[in-house]
Amino acid sequence: MRAVILVGGEGTRLRPLTSELPKPAVKLVDRPMMAYMLEWLATNGIAEVVMACGFKPDAMREALGDGGRFGLQISYVTEDEPLGTGGALRFADEQLPDGLGERFVMCNGDILTDLDLAGQIKRHRELGAQATLSLVPVADPSSFGLVRISDDGEVLGFLEKPDPSEIDTDLISAGAYVLERSVLDLIEPGRAVSIEREVWPELVGEGLYAVADRDAYWLDIGTPDRYLKATADILSGSVTSEAGARLDERGLAVGEGCTIEGTLVGPSVLGDGCTVAAGATVGPGAALGDRVEVEAGASIEASAVLDDCRVGAGALIHDAILSPAAAIGADARVSELSVVGPRVQVAPGAAVGAGEKLFADD
Repeated sequence: MRAVILVGGEGTRLRPLTSELPKPAVKLVDRPMMAYMLEWLATNGIAEVVMACGFKPDAMREALGDGGRFGLQISYVTEDEPLGTGGALRFADEQLPDGLGERFVMCNGDILTDLDLAGQIKRHRELGAQATLSLVPVADPSSFGLVRISDDGEVLGFLEKPDPSEIDTDLISAGAYVLERSVLDLIEPGRAVSIEREVWPELVGEGLYAVADRDAYWLDIGTPDRYLKATADILSGSVTSEAGARLDERGLAVGEGCTIEGTLVGPSVLGDGCTVAAGATVGPGAALGDRVEVEAGASIEASAVLDDCRVGAGALIHDAILSPAAAIGADARVSELSVVGPRVQVAPGAAVGAGEKLFADD
């Protein structure tokens, strides 16, 4: 069975982290963000993946390759212009010599999850459904589009960001669907189509079902705070992942060729070739990429510091993201969900906070 992953967006809410790379290729803890989805699909019996690309497809190919390291076969198709979720699906089917097949999976490309996809596929077959949606509960239903279902899982209707008086469910779409080929006939070719707003309503009462997984981990990694939450959850083991499985009994994973003179506190991950000087502290909750330099007295906690960054002496990085090759001056402070862009230099003693975003051309 094939899975189509929609990765056409530009990741604008995560900029400047995504200013130069497509979001799926951005490192999350120790591997490209998309690697987590590919590993999840492989463990749920998917053998082939079609990446429906838009923004910087070459960078996507470079980061993920042909899928061999994930136990998958990956194909890439690229839209010339955005076609929406439904249009991207129809386009992918048209680009493949043998199409998507009679039954396939479709996933939004920006989720981190351990949903029981294999169970969803099995239920889809049992129901004889045209489409089966995965659903997860949320604590605050007022901010989402909600899905109403019957006791047997048939979708009864949708509520888009309802008033509090209308809320009678806490279930939202998790962005993973099992589809029959007949669904493609409902998507007009050659134009932008939203499968959520145009196709699903048309299928209500016509074989549209859902499977609610109230025990699954699920997160939409679309904003800096959610990127940092994903980092923390991978390190803590709140979501099962190969990256989290690397941590030793101290909660640490340290790459090859590192020089560690300071203190490491788990859970934390350090890539290859990192340097942590005497008096510096890394962790808890720190994810360092490759070749990161942490100078004497610096502290990094609950943060993501990507490849080739330098953190100056006495600097404090807390609850923040440093994009590749960022340089933080001595005694500077970067905190409060701030994002420092690629190659940005923060002056010694500067304070960056309150969700600031620093771009290289500022």
